[in-house]
Amino acid sequence: MEITAGGLLEVRITPADVGKRVSVRRVEAGLSGSPEFTDTVGVLTSWNEGVLLITKKNGQSVRIAESSLVAGKIVPPAPARRRGPAASFEELARVAARSWQPLESEQLGGWTLRAAAGFTRRANSVLPLGDPGIPLDDALARVTSWYAERALPAYVQAATGAAGTQELLCAELERRGWVSEVSAEVRTGALAPVGDVDAPAAESVRLTRVPDEEWLGRYGKVSDPDLARRMLVEGPSVWFAALPGGRAVGRCVVDGRWAGFAAVTVDPAHRREGLATAVMAALARRALEEGASAAWLQVEADNAGALALYDGLGFSTHHMYHHYRRVAQ
Repeated sequence: MEITAGGLLEVRITPADVGKRVSVRRVEAGLSGSPEFTDTVGVLTSWNEGVLLITKKNGQSVRIAESSLVAGKIVPPAPARRRGPAASFEELARVAARSWQPLESEQLGGWTLRAAAGFTRRANSVLPLGDPGIPLDDALARVTSWYAERALPAYVQAATGAAGTQELLCAELERRGWVSEVSAEVRTGALAPVGDVDAPAAESVRLTRVPDEEWLGRYGKVSDPDLARRMLVEGPSVWFAALPGGRAVGRCVVDGRWAGFAAVTVDPAHRREGLATAVMAALARRALEEGASAAWLQVEADNAGALALYDGLGFSTHHMYHHYRRVAQ
């Protein structure tokens, strides 16, 4: 917080700072009647009619009455992580998009409208990496009609929590009644430690270029095997891993320096046996052979088991993304 030479807290932000990352302190009456202070850090996404809206790193929006402010200042972007590969938000977003390619897409300025008959939200949502080239309301109307033509719900994938992410867009979507349905962390880490992990079962992992019926069965998110197989094999260099009997499976897309891990799934009867680690180790070793050095993955924010696994393998959060769905008016 800003403290003046006289030792007083000071509000040093104004409505002109919308779009900047800020740190604010507000005071409210506690249950006992005594004042309680609350600090909030995030992107100032609006300041209208005496109310500030701040979007935090996790995508949560916080409304703060201007009259409750006791301190506030602009702060720099979140400090760079001390481990793992350096990467911009846009670089990671484009790498991730290449690993989950849609069956069809259309450009709307800097937005990419993607559809794949409903298989995964990632391939059936708008990727807004830039300006749509038309007013936002017009762009969202076009998005809504485009997906309606394909009998699909309209989703926009927007990110928070890093330099260059889309807190302002998230706030505008929420203001228009779009609802965030799923939030996920995008994590990055060095690839070599994943390949070097002690996982004896990795020697039994079979790697293929196309998923077989057993792989699809363990993945378990498939209603149309032909569509799923067509989608899953697309990418710069795609590998599928499976342990005998379908005990565990995984997918990796090698794209330049990046190896992207996904669909790591373990038979519930064989959990806590290190099989997910073994699958990732086998895929990492193949990606290292192809020249990759950095790793990324996406994990839903409420998947405690997966988060613990990836913590242990050295992955840390780069940013978060959220799928906003248009709610019928």
